[in-house]
Amino acid sequence: MKKPQLTSQDFGLPATDLAVAPTQAENIVDEKIEKALDEKFAARDKVIDDDLDNTIQDKIAAKIENEFPVKASYSKKGFRLETRGGNWQTNLQWRAQLRYTNPTSGDPRQLTSFDSEAESTFEARRLRMKIGGHGYRPWLGYYFEVDLQPSRDVDDSSSSASARVIDWRITAVKWDWAALRVGQWKIDYNRERVDSSGRQQFVERSIVNRIFTIDRQVGVQLRGRFFKGTPAEMRYWAGVFTGEGRGVRNNDEHMMYMARLQWNFFGRDLKWRQTDVEFTEKPTGSLAFAAAMNEGRCTRWSSSGCGNLDGYESATNAVQGQFKVKQMMQEFAFKWRGFSVQEEFHWKTVDDRVNNTRNDFVGAYAQTGYFFQNLFPTVPKQLELAFRYGFVKEPNELDRALDNLRQEFTLGANWFVAGHNNKFTADYSYLTLEDELFNRNLNENRLRVQWDISF
Repeated sequence: MKKPQLTSQDFGLPATDLAVAPTQAENIVDEKIEKALDEKFAARDKVIDDDLDNTIQDKIAAKIENEFPVKASYSKKGFRLETRGGNWQTNLQWRAQLRYTNPTSGDPRQLTSFDSEAESTFEARRLRMKIGGHGYRPWLGYYFEVDLQPSRDVDDSSSSASARVIDWRITAVKWDWAALRVGQWKIDYNRERVDSSGRQQFVERSIVNRIFTIDRQVGVQLRGRFFKGTPAEMRYWAGVFTGEGRGVRNNDEHMMYMARLQWNFFGRDLKWRQTDVEFTEKPTGSLAFAAAMNEGRCTRWSSSGCGNLDGYESATNAVQGQFKVKQMMQEFAFKWRGFSVQEEFHWKTVDDRVNNTRNDFVGAYAQTGYFFQNLFPTVPKQLELAFRYGFVKEPNELDRALDNLRQEFTLGANWFVAGHNNKFTADYSYLTLEDELFNRNLNENRLRVQWDISF
C-alpha cells in the first residue's frame, strides 16, 4: 500500500500548496531542455542551410563551367580565354627581361669599342606583351607582339624607347603539307634568330647573329611538312618579302626571297627553342639549309628594321638598289634527355653597285648544354651548364679589302624555376678581335646576369 503523503496540517500549520515548488523546478528544467533543443535544432538547420547553399553554389558553378560560352584559364602561354566549341581562343602574356652587364652591354666589333671605357649597366632589356590564338577555326591562327620599352643609349631620342609592334601575323594551317602565313615576323631563316630571346641558352645570341640575320620582314610565306613521323620527314619554307625590315614599305620593285629546307631525321619535329629543359625522352634532331637574297638599301637587318654593316653606307644615305645581298646557311640541332647541341655556318656576300666592290662574310657558332643532374644526383635538377664558340670573318670597317676576325668563347649557367617562363641566366664571355689593317689583337672579358620571367 502506498504511504499517505504528509501535509502542513499534520504539523499544525496552515495548509499550503506543495505542488507549486515542483512545478517551478520542472519549468526551469523544461526551459533548459527547450533551449538546448532549440540550439541543437538551430545548429542542425544551419548545417542544412550551409549544405544547401554549397550545393546550390556548386551546381551554379558547374552550370557556368559547362554551359557558359567562354572558358578562362592559365597556361604556359599566359592567360587564356576560349569558347566552348574551341573555334576562338586568345592568350595574353607579359614578359620582362632584366639584365646586368659589365663592361659592355653589346658585342664589341671594332678597335674603338674594344678600347672604350668600361660600362656597368642595369637595363630592362625587353618588356613585351604577347597576344595570340586562333579565330573562326582552330587552324586559323594569329599573333601580335608589342615591345613596350626598347632599351636606348643616353644620346638617343626618347622616341627610340617608344612602344612598337614588332610582330603581327596570320597563319592558316589547314593542311600539314601546305600552310600560308602573312604579316610581319622573324623570318624562318635560321634557328638562332627565330628562337625567342626568352628561349635562349645564354643571356643573348652569338656574335654571328648581327651579321647574318634577316630578322623581321613584311610579306607572305608558304610552309609545309611531308612524311610526318618517318625518318624521311621534311619541312620547307619559301617566302617573298619587302626586304626593308620591320614596318617599312618597299621603296622599289625589288623584293627579298628566302627558302629553307629541314630534315627531321628521327621523324620528330624540334621546336624553336634552346636547351633541353623539357628533358626530351626520345632523341630529336634536324639538319637544315637556307638561302636568301635581296636588292636594296640594306646590308643588315634587326628588330629596328633596315640597317648597315660596319663600313657600309647607312640605309638613309644609300641610293636605291645600291646593295645586292646573297646569303646561305647550314644548321644542325639535336636534343635528348637533358643534352642539347646546335650549330650554324653562314656565308654572305654584299655587292656594292655604287663603289663597284664585292665582299664576303663568313661566320659560324656551335653551342651545347647539359643538365648534369642526370649523371650526378647531387647536382640540382634546375641547373644547366653550357658552352658556346663563335667566329665572324668580315671586311675591315676602314678598308674593305682587308678582313677582321672576331671570336667568342662563352660559358653559361641557367637556373630554371619554371622552365623558360621563369629562369635566371649568367654567362661569361672572352671576346677577341684580330684587326688586319692595324695589325692588332685585342680581347675583352664580359659578364652578364639576367632574370627572364613571363606571366
